[in-house]
Amino acid sequence: MLPFLHLGPITLATYGLLVATGLLVSFFVLRADFNRRRLSADPHTIIGLAGLAGLIGAKLYHVLESPAEFFAQPFRLLFSQVGFAWFGGLLAGLLTLLLLARHYRMPALQMLDAASPAAALGYGIGRLGCLISGDGDYGIPTTLPWGMAFPNGLVPTSDRVHPTPLYEFLVAVVLFYFLWRLGARVLREHRPDGLVFANFLLWTGVARFLVEIIRINPPWLLGLTNAQVASLASVVAGGVLLFRLGAPRT
Repeated sequence: MLPFLHLGPITLATYGLLVATGLLVSFFVLRADFNRRRLSADPHTIIGLAGLAGLIGAKLYHVLESPAEFFAQPFRLLFSQVGFAWFGGLLAGLLTLLLLARHYRMPALQMLDAASPAAALGYGIGRLGCLISGDGDYGIPTTLPWGMAFPNGLVPTSDRVHPTPLYEFLVAVVLFYFLWRLGARVLREHRPDGLVFANFLLWTGVARFLVEIIRINPPWLLGLTNAQVASLASVVAGGVLLFRLGAPRT
């Protein structure tokens, strides 16, 4: 594992580099989606603000999951390079996109549809940063041939474990492709706004719920981890939106 790159006097965190790469790729995807939808909103501003809000939301959600630990060492936890909660990033990014849709006088669901493929792929690339830095997002021990150890990671382990960030990256690539093609179909068939976003919520939630089964996170409610509860909320929200749109379950 390689948590840091040392370039002379400069030290760069590999997690941050992969997150930045994810944001850059998301920008190009969002710009392409805006072009095919003939929207005039500025993708630079949208990716910059939504990405920053997502990172802040992910960090705050994570540290507030354990209030006692946070208040005991607030600065160490806030500025640590580990500890970002997927659901906090989703909520903060979503709120930012809704505010930006209002700013650009764009229907909210149209904005969320356009941003969904970019969000899926950007998230997946960011997960590669978790893998390379070994920040503790890995899974339980495994004897499968692709199991990995993280002896030099930010959160080291010498056990061979499930490389769950890699699983999430692969799922994210498939989801991106599915959402991109779905967006083309929505435009071609003049289907209602919100269909792409609903599927993003649904399948992102399903994927995260399943990967949590082999993650090392402790139970939080009814035997489920915090992320699994959040995933169920995402699945329900996506399903309700699909139902309200009257769309077939794809």
